[in-house]
Amino acid sequence: MAQLCKRIFQVPCQVFKKATTFRSLNTTKCTWDNYEGDGKTTVTILNREHRHLILFDSLTEIGFKLNNGIFAVGPVAAFPRTILQWNVPSVEHITEESLSLFVVLEPKIDIFVLGTGDKLKLPKPEVIEFLKSKKIAVEILPTEKACATFNFLNAEGRCIGGAFIPPENVNVYKADDLKLTPPDTSPTGYIM
Repeated sequence: MAQLCKRIFQVPCQVFKKATTFRSLNTTKCTWDNYEGDGKTTVTILNREHRHLILFDSLTEIGFKLNNGIFAVGPVAAFPRTILQWNVPSVEHITEESLSLFVVLEPKIDIFVLGTGDKLKLPKPEVIEFLKSKKIAVEILPTEKACATFNFLNAEGRCIGGAFIPPENVNVYKADDLKLTPPDTSPTGYIM
């Protein structure tokens, strides 16, 4: 058990060498109970509404920013109200031992979400069979989509667990790029 805890809490050194680029994960929820007719739809941002839950706000090449303001470095194991560092540098290194944390917890998780980095990479077949033998549904996605899926299922109140490996490259879209660019303070016109 001591070695398992030691492995879980170690952070690979290679994670600190990567540059940081943020990619925001936006999640919204329409609430119909406040609907008052045309033009009065209410949007609630889940990450601010569910402070007691662990939700992913954004991700970088070195880790994940959470809704509570904490930045988790490296691969992480996430649960509805807890997040731990997970010492698995890539999908190829996932073993039954590295997933043992997800099968010994009570209450038992219903769904396990695995974020595999930039692209969808399947772990070894015996790893998937190990989780299925414990009656845990498995969802394997690229990390960005896996974080959004985890957020949705967690906000729904599902008993969920997830393991997420940071992507090597983060796509920054134009809307996100505007948030990262410092405002232009140069004068734009003449004062008369």
